[in-house]
Amino acid sequence: MDRVFIEGLEVDTVIGAYDWERGIRQCLRLDLRFAWDNRPAAAGDDLTLALDYASVTARIQAFAEQTEFQLVETFAERLAAVLMSEFHIPWLHLKLTKPGAIPAASGVGVEIERGCL
Repeated sequence: MDRVFIEGLEVDTVIGAYDWERGIRQCLRLDLRFAWDNRPAAAGDDLTLALDYASVTARIQAFAEQTEFQLVETFAERLAAVLMSEFHIPWLHLKLTKPGAIPAASGVGVEIERGCL
């Protein structure tokens, strides 16, 4: 199976368990990999048969703007479910980094893999 990827996508959202975090937007950095059969799109040079990463990116940005979660785990799970459902993605790998959450680290976060290859 082929893979389509989006790396280093930064979105701002309300995320965090502490009171001070509930009133601000914070940056999350996303790295995503999607299973997708690129052969049909490539055969006809047809964007409608490709996984349109511009549309996927726009959906991720809208999701981040519209949601508020305490946990990065919840953000990752819900986003994965939305993307798989709306874009008919059979498998994805999502790495979510919350930069600056721990002063001594460049970032913390989660990695999840959902679906089947």
